[in-house]
Amino acid sequence: MIDEVGQLLRDAAEQAVLPWFRRLSAEHIDEKGPGDLVTVADRRSEEIITAGLLRLAPDSVVVGEEAVSADADLLHRLRDAGRVWLVDPIDGTANFAAGRRPFVMMVALLDGGQPVASWIYDPVADSLAVARRGAGSAVDGVPLGVGGNGAAPPLRTLRGAVPLKYLPDRVRVTVQAGGDQVGAVLPGQHCAGREHWDIAAGTQDFALFWRTLPWDHVPGTLLVEESGGVARRLDGGPYDFTDDRAGLLVARSEAAWQELQRALLG
Repeated sequence: MIDEVGQLLRDAAEQAVLPWFRRLSAEHIDEKGPGDLVTVADRRSEEIITAGLLRLAPDSVVVGEEAVSADADLLHRLRDAGRVWLVDPIDGTANFAAGRRPFVMMVALLDGGQPVASWIYDPVADSLAVARRGAGSAVDGVPLGVGGNGAAPPLRTLRGAVPLKYLPDRVRVTVQAGGDQVGAVLPGQHCAGREHWDIAAGTQDFALFWRTLPWDHVPGTLLVEESGGVARRLDGGPYDFTDDRAGLLVARSEAAWQELQRALLG
C-alpha cells in the first residue's frame, strides 16, 4: 500500500495541482476564514485522493481538510477503531495561491486511532517522504535517520522555525527572549509538512507551531519520530491530535528538544 498511496499523490498532483500552479486567478481562490485560503486545486486534489484511498481500502474512512471545513463532525471519526485516512490535499495553500514554494500534499493512515504510516509529497520536485510506525522513514527510497539519543547540541548551533506572529503575546515574549540563545530563529516556510520534512532530513533542527490541526501535523510528526526526532506539546506532554490545544515543539533529537524547551519556553 505504501507505493499505491505514493502513486495516488502523484496522480492527484498531475491532474489537479500542478496544472493550477502559477495559473490561479482571483475566482479560483476562496477564504474559509480570515487568512485561511482554499483553491480549486485543493478541492479537486482532495476529491481525487479520497476516491483513490477508498478504492484501496473500501472499509476505511477518509477525513480530509476540505471535507472537515464543510462538516466539522468528521473530526470525530479520527477516534474510530478501524482504518482512517487523514488528508491534506495541499499543505501551504497560501504559498501555492501566491505562486511560490514550498507546498506539499500529505496523507496519514490511522489504525485504532494511532498513526501507522504517512506520506508527504512535493509535487514540484517529484519527491516523496514516507514513514511507517516502527519501520523508519525514507525520502525517495533512501532511509532517513538523524539519531535521537546523543549529547545535547550547543544551542548556538541550532536553527529552526518559529512563526512568531501566530503566538499569543505572553508566549511570544518568552520565545523572543529565549531565542537570543539559539543559533537561528527563522520565520517559517508557511508549510508545516515542509518543516517536518526538513527536521526529519536533518537540514533543520526544530520548529515551534501554535496551531496543531491534525492534517497539518500527523503526517509530519510520524516522519520526524521515525527519523529519531521528537514532537511534543510545549509542556512536554504527548501530541494527541484529537486534542485541540495549541502549541507543538518538534526537534531532531530528544536532547535538542530538551534544550530548546528550556531556552524558548522557560
